[in-house]
Amino acid sequence: MRLSSRSFNDDKKIPAEFAFCAPDPKSHATLSKNVNPHLQWRDVPVNAKSLTLICHDPDVPSKPDDVNKEGRTISAQLPRVNFFHWVLVDLPATTLQIRPGEFASGVKPRGKPGPESLHGTRQGLNDYTAWFASDKEMAGNYFGYDGPCPPWNDTIPHHYIFTLYALDIARCPVAGAFKGPEVLAAIKGHILAQAALTGVYTLNPNLKV
Repeated sequence: MRLSSRSFNDDKKIPAEFAFCAPDPKSHATLSKNVNPHLQWRDVPVNAKSLTLICHDPDVPSKPDDVNKEGRTISAQLPRVNFFHWVLVDLPATTLQIRPGEFASGVKPRGKPGPESLHGTRQGLNDYTAWFASDKEMAGNYFGYDGPCPPWNDTIPHHYIFTLYALDIARCPVAGAFKGPEVLAAIKGHILAQAALTGVYTLNPNLKV
């Protein structure tokens, strides 16, 4: 399979409209349009019964101590962990693309509803659910797509990997408010093919991507 986008090129910068936050010269970051990007694919196996799409950032700091703190920076040497931005399952195998803004547009305090979604799909919780858990104004269940908002003081750009999986099952064997790791575990042994597309994003004005 091959996965591509009209919103950004592989290993190139993701435009701010597809991000949760955009750069701001006064406050470092401000809420952005948070639109899901365009995605399209080809060469899906003829025997595929459904598609699963996952977007994750593998560059998230493993410790929050210095995140978005004035006068501090996040070392490039700090170990990094995954942060899931989009978990979409049960997409019909006949689907050829996802239009920009089709599944997400705008920042929704307390999160967008789910898991049921368009075209008979289901969307899992993204990791903003945990990130905002202690924020009284933002806490909630964040289903579906919420885009990039890396720390503005990070010394490395973040990579956002969109991976499309063609499965031999029509319905992903997860239930309720599922998350990315659950889906990855559930689809093991059911993957017929997969393809990935990576975008790059930073809020640090000293970094060039």
